[in-house]
Order: sequence, then C-alpha cells, then structure tokens
Amino acid sequence: MIYDMMLTVHQRAEVLERVLRVIRHRGFKVTSINMQVHENETSMVDIVVESERAITLLSNQLTKLIDVVECQVLPSQIENKLASV
Repeated sequence: MIYDMMLTVHQRAEVLERVLRVIRHRGFKVTSINMQVHENETSMVDIVVESERAITLLSNQLTKLIDVVECQVLPSQIENKLASV
C-alpha cells in the first residue's frame, strides 16, 4: 500500500531525522518527500510511504514526537488514479 502523509512540524535541525527514524522503525519505506519552510517557525512535510502495514501504526507514533504539531493521512494520488481506471 502507498500512503501520503502531511506533517506540520516545528523548524528544528533534528526533526526530519526523528521523523525518518520512526518511519524506518515502523517498517515503512519513504518513496517521496517534500518540505516547505514557513515563516511562523513551522514546516510542512509531505511524505509518501509504502508498506503492507496499516498506516495507523505509523501515524500514531509520529503524533507522539515532540516536534510534530499535526499528522494527516491524505488519500494517495497514485491509488486515486488506479481506482479511476
């Protein structure tokens, strides 16, 4: 399964490292990542991950990280395209 996640995080040097570590420990593979820095001390990180595991196993752990403000699981663009075919 392919999952698209949008994270709002505090702008800190180590936050991306922590997020990637949790993703790896939970058995997910990052296939795409995009980060946008905002002026209000936060950043938006769009991450596409792949795994046979349930996405709730990952999203619940990411929300526990101190620098993660919000974690949203978005409908995957790839799966939407496959469903419409």
